[in-house]
Amino acid sequence: MKQMLSTLFAFFALASSLQAQPPGGGDPEAMKARMKERVKPMLIEQVKVTDAEADKIIDASFDFQMKSRPIRMDQSLSEEDKAKKMKELEAARDKAYKAIPLTDEKIVAVNAFYDEMRKRMQQGRGQ
Repeated sequence: MKQMLSTLFAFFALASSLQAQPPGGGDPEAMKARMKERVKPMLIEQVKVTDAEADKIIDASFDFQMKSRPIRMDQSLSEEDKAKKMKELEAARDKAYKAIPLTDEKIVAVNAFYDEMRKRMQQGRGQ
């Protein structure tokens, strides 16, 4: 659970940085395209996935990110309800990863990749 939350934070940190940079503004497709441009080469190199697998990983991760943000921001949900909904989204994301198909080891490597990215971004912002 802790690793999944860390991965979630990495997605949001990445989306925040991408959203703040033109062009494209808040257009989700433009954000996804920028994410593929910036993250894909690192994902291929560090996780040792193919170009096609990297595209699918980013698509699944971005979909997760877009669906999870409204849950996190929903003030009407209790923390328990948010955790339950997030767990369902994480399961859907992991199912999408397996459908690529990625092995369990690759899924762990993808999550570790996003955890490391989140850490680097936080250090860059002085948090």
